[in-house]
Amino acid sequence: IGIFTIAGKMKIVEEPNTFGLNNPFLPQPNRLLPKMPPSPPSGPAHLFSLAGKCFSFVESTYKYEFCPFHNVTQHEQTFRWNAYSGILGIWHEWEIYNNTFVGMWMREGDSCETKNRETKVLLICGKNNKLAHVSEPSTCVYSLTFETPLVCHPHSLLVYPTLTEVLRQKWDEAEQSLYDELITEQGYKKLLKKIFEEAGLLRATEEMEMEKQNKKLKSLEFETVEKCNKEYKKLYKEIKRLKDLLTQRGIVYESNSAENTSTKHLIHKLVTAKTSVLNSSKTNEHLHGETAGIWNDTF
Repeated sequence: IGIFTIAGKMKIVEEPNTFGLNNPFLPQPNRLLPKMPPSPPSGPAHLFSLAGKCFSFVESTYKYEFCPFHNVTQHEQTFRWNAYSGILGIWHEWEIYNNTFVGMWMREGDSCETKNRETKVLLICGKNNKLAHVSEPSTCVYSLTFETPLVCHPHSLLVYPTLTEVLRQKWDEAEQSLYDELITEQGYKKLLKKIFEEAGLLRATEEMEMEKQNKKLKSLEFETVEKCNKEYKKLYKEIKRLKDLLTQRGIVYESNSAENTSTKHLIHKLVTAKTSVLNSSKTNEHLHGETAGIWNDTF
């Protein structure tokens, strides 16, 4: 319990910088702001002793910080006024293969082009705890190698011993069903995934779906006035297109006489307009082609 308490009190690593990287008076985007809290510590109990600690690695002008069960951050070690300091990933889940903890996935880091930065941390045997290597095998996806004596024992990264008796029994039953050919290999893998999710080793699919929905809601919040104006124009244009479509079909679009120009109200109008178009398609079969996927085009 004490370990979980420590993990809960950990803070995002913030490097001191005299040029104000983490200065509270700077705009928020210039500070380290996590998109979500880290998952609870899970996996081999002997690794929990790493919770609350951070390990650094310097390569070229960048300093990397790995905080097990918390996050991975990167800090540019230069005197530039806008030196980069950001989150490369937040502790998310384990990667498991063949009854072995292959690596730790740190996801939902800072935005990078059309996705978020993420990092896979490989644990290998070493005399001391240290971050030994950092690379970027693909854009915005990083790979870290962490050495520790905690994984030198041949069985130190086995998954089965970390499970409760109930979950071990479920795994045994799945193994027997596969052996008896009652389930396919694919079915067996699905059962294992559910077991690992129940054990907290993987993020549950339902939980991840909820996070996606929350992101969609948060996407309506804008960091700058320019972004807000851009989205406003897109919504206004889409409403006009739908109203024209309704007019062409001789359908009256009902709207309040008092116009409200807020973005929130425009979204409400957009939903109302799309509903009108979709409802009209029930009585005008030739409209189906134009309305197919109409919700997905905008949301």
